[in-house]
Amino acid sequence: MKLTPELAQSSLARSPFTVVNDKGGAAVLIICDHASGHVPSEYSGLGLTPDQLTRHIAWDIGAAEVSRRLAGLLDATAVLCGTSRLVIDCNRPFWADSSIPPESDGIPIPGNADLHPSEKQRRIDHYFSPYHDEISRRIRTMLVSGDGPALISIHSFTPVMDGFARPWHIGMLWDQDQRLAAPTIQELRRDPDLCVGENKPYDGANPPGYALHTHAGDNGLPIAVFEIRQDLIDTDQGAELWALILAKALTPVLAAYGP
Repeated sequence: MKLTPELAQSSLARSPFTVVNDKGGAAVLIICDHASGHVPSEYSGLGLTPDQLTRHIAWDIGAAEVSRRLAGLLDATAVLCGTSRLVIDCNRPFWADSSIPPESDGIPIPGNADLHPSEKQRRIDHYFSPYHDEISRRIRTMLVSGDGPALISIHSFTPVMDGFARPWHIGMLWDQDQRLAAPTIQELRRDPDLCVGENKPYDGANPPGYALHTHAGDNGLPIAVFEIRQDLIDTDQGAELWALILAKALTPVLAAYGP
């Protein structure tokens, strides 16, 4: 069965984040910035059609299910964002123009056009800040306990962009810190059938990912940022398989890092 975003509902009935495996014992924190395609009902779908809201512009298809399963396999806690990237992109600095996109993949977003500063601030306060505050709180708790966590960030990418068929099954992104990326790429490439991208299909330095630079960089923590091709994880079976692939690659890397 194909994975689909959850139906829109009132923001009052929905948390801005979900915690999976709250008492996970590993010194690892998994985050998923684009886990949900949820657009609170008061935004009337941001003026988009239901079909448009199921597309990759609204969420990272399959990323939430991979994150949930990986949390169980690693005995790690995961924090999943509960709001669509079209309401506010939790992987961009809130002050950036790309934080609340007026268009995505050539599709205008009417509900994001000519926003008043007060509405931008409302979205920061209601959706962006609670999600990132929860991540920061958990990092602080783990640092105080002496278990400075390794961070794992899960994203997915569309198989075709601007007419280009992307060949990678999975990519890893980084800026300066390759403590987890370099050895994990080596582990993934033990499977000769996998096409693994290095800073592909995106560059970890441009555009700047919020978690990469704020939660990891500012705290001196290692981070593994994964991009998995969406057609490989758009079913429960695909998500399960790729969670197993990631767990197999990460287990020796995390053991060697030994946070």
